Amino acid sequence: MTKTVKLYIGIFILAVVVMLYHEQTKPKPINWYPSYTKKHKIPFGTYVLHEELQTLFPKTEIKNIAIPPYVYLKNDVHNGTYLFIDNAINFGEDEFNQLLTFVEKGNDVFLSTKGCSIDTLNLKTKTLYKKGADDTPFFKLYNTAFNNKEYSFDRSFSNIVFSKIDTTKVIILGQSGFVNEEGERTKTGVNFIKYPFGKGNFYFHTFPEAFTNYQILTNPNQAYAAGLLSFLDNPKTILWDSYYKTGKSQISSPMHYILNSKSLKWAYYIMLIGVLFFIIFEGKRKQRSVQILKPLKNQTLAFTRTIANMYYEKAEHKNIAEHKIQYLLEYIRTKLRIATVEINDSFYKMLAARSGKSVESIEKLFSFIEHVHQKNQITQSTLEELNKLIENFKTES
Repeated sequence: MTKTVKLYIGIFILAVVVMLYHEQTKPKPINWYPSYTKKHKIPFGTYVLHEELQTLFPKTEIKNIAIPPYVYLKNDVHNGTYLFIDNAINFGEDEFNQLLTFVEKGNDVFLSTKGCSIDTLNLKTKTLYKKGADDTPFFKLYNTAFNNKEYSFDRSFSNIVFSKIDTTKVIILGQSGFVNEEGERTKTGVNFIKYPFGKGNFYFHTFPEAFTNYQILTNPNQAYAAGLLSFLDNPKTILWDSYYKTGKSQISSPMHYILNSKSLKWAYYIMLIGVLFFIIFEGKRKQRSVQILKPLKNQTLAFTRTIANMYYEKAEHKNIAEHKIQYLLEYIRTKLRIATVEINDSFYKMLAARSGKSVESIEKLFSFIEHVHQKNQITQSTLEELNKLIENFKTES
């Protein structure tokens, strides 16, 4: 081995050591993933809330439910308040009927999620958009005990409010909206209601971020979360839902487990580096010549058709629609060079100018998309109408 080769090997080893040291010592970036999981201490986890529930309700038993409500509530002996907190929750028809029976017997269900459109109870939601670029959000509870206190949230989020409620059955408990720099309210809407049903009550809330670690640890916004839960009136048992969680723990493969553990990940990388050194020093050609094989046929198109037919035959129209919408947004970002972070009037005007379509047609398209978002399930005709609107937009752009 020549001195030059030894020098190159030494430089390579030094570079690997420097890289490993840099990766181990660099500050870990903040994870803003909306997990809503009780064990996660990231900003949008619910570790703090879960730990403080016993303080808020000292005489209440806290139970963690890691199975679907449909399975858990089949046993009629369960009583208490079922607490759901997540970005979006889609109950099946049979499962929601179990919750209706559970509430009808004198129990409560507290549901904080952005997807609160429930046809069974005649509830619909919509997104509230800013009127001015400098408008800031506010949240308020309707109770004299809170002295008209208003709260804010400094992170970007979708402000969801109820667009349709039965005022003869519903009790309004809170509202949300936007205020301008002069303190004037530009947009308002109901975001927290109580729906009596049988001997019990449903509580529907459309701002689950209020219960995350970030919000609760931001003074004085923890009072808002406490105020929301104060309407539960000290239940005997709180059933904490750990099943419907965006950040629910799941291991899809052994490699997924290894790469999500810092120690195992670096052990894996060091092993790969060791294999590389073995190849450099010991990887002499000792085997016979390798027979030339024809490359495998590209089956991408056939695979895509198979997956599409599977979705279609199973009538998963909602999943197909969501994929179509995501592809449309990607088309707008890559082809028309327009950001899709905020869908508002400025976005409509810019998209109309870039695509050559009218503002009215653009608003119609995204209004229909918002309608699809709010539905738990959609029909084939709705899917076909969505596809027609999207294809017309792409063809005529």
